[in-house]
Amino acid sequence: MSDSLGDEAKGRYAPHVYKKVARYLVVIDAAGQVVARLFDDERRPLAEFDASSEEVALMTRGLDPAKGTTGPEWNGALDGHNADERRAAEVYTLDV
Repeated sequence: MSDSLGDEAKGRYAPHVYKKVARYLVVIDAAGQVVARLFDDERRPLAEFDASSEEVALMTRGLDPAKGTTGPEWNGALDGHNADERRAAEVYTLDV
């Protein structure tokens, strides 16, 4: 008799599939509320949360932001924001 709990399930899980890593943090006004939005290296959205959170301060410590998201690379990612919000946005490139 074996001490194991049984055979491992085969083919049900993909342990090699990982979540995308956050590459950009954008601090942007969203209708009067400042939010932080995380994007991967292809500028696909990963998360959105309040920009006043402690996590934003920790992630951006020592980083200098680029000003504005008016370039065409941000059009799809930030299409819900108006031109003024996009001009005033701060973009942090995260160390990954």
